[in-house]
Parts: sequence; structure tokens; C-alpha cells
Amino acid sequence: MKFETKYFSYLFILALLIFSVDVEAQCAMCKQAAESSLNSNPNSMVRSLNTGILYLMAVPYLMLCFIFRKQIKLLFRKVFPKKS
Repeated sequence: MKFETKYFSYLFILALLIFSVDVEAQCAMCKQAAESSLNSNPNSMVRSLNTGILYLMAVPYLMLCFIFRKQIKLLFRKVFPKKS
């Protein structure tokens, strides 16, 4: 792996971590249960339910990225060609 590719990868991951956006990824039943529990006890662990759902949702996408990493690299090379 060349230095430029490593540098770009680390920079990309850092940007994803810094510029994360709050996303609500709950089904209707989970959301209703969380809201009713949150209204009755504001200090409950329901606040972390949304984060847990997001982590569970991210695993399949990471696995797909790992499986198709060669195609993703080719796509990035087409989109961002090297300057001579």
C-alpha cells in the first residue's frame, strides 16, 4: 500500500468520525416503546437504543465493503485519477 493511499484512507476515516450526523434508525414499535419509557423515566438506558440499532445496521454494510473492496478501489481510481 502506497503512502498516498494510506494517507487518504486515514483522512477519510477521520472525516467520517468528525462529521458524523445523528440518524434516527428505529422501527415504529421500538420508537414507541422508547418514547413511552423515556417519558416515564428520563434517566433510563433508552437513549442508547438508537445508537445500538445504528451499530447493528452498519455491520452488513461493512461486510459488503470488505467483500467488494477491489471493485470499490477501481471505482475510486476512476473517480479520482492520479495526477502525473
